[in-house]
Amino acid sequence: MKKTGMAKSDAKKLMGQMAPAGAAAFGSVAAPAVDRREQRRLDQAAGLVPFAVKINADLVKQLQARAGEQAIDINELVGQLLAKGLQA
Repeated sequence: MKKTGMAKSDAKKLMGQMAPAGAAAFGSVAAPAVDRREQRRLDQAAGLVPFAVKINADLVKQLQARAGEQAIDINELVGQLLAKGLQA
């Protein structure tokens, strides 16, 4: 890599450190961001396993609406619904 290319790369790294993704506006309180590795570790400790499923878009909208009504995460809602369905 040329000297100018390295300088440009270093400048991009520096600019990325100055304004991290998800930075809050001045005066507002930002929630601490958890990186993906940390989130994966927390999920594994809680016994959560990623499970991809292809379902109809209308069903997804219904799930999102119900999760919003109950003020819970969609993952939690789907887990509850699956548990009820398996018990029946």
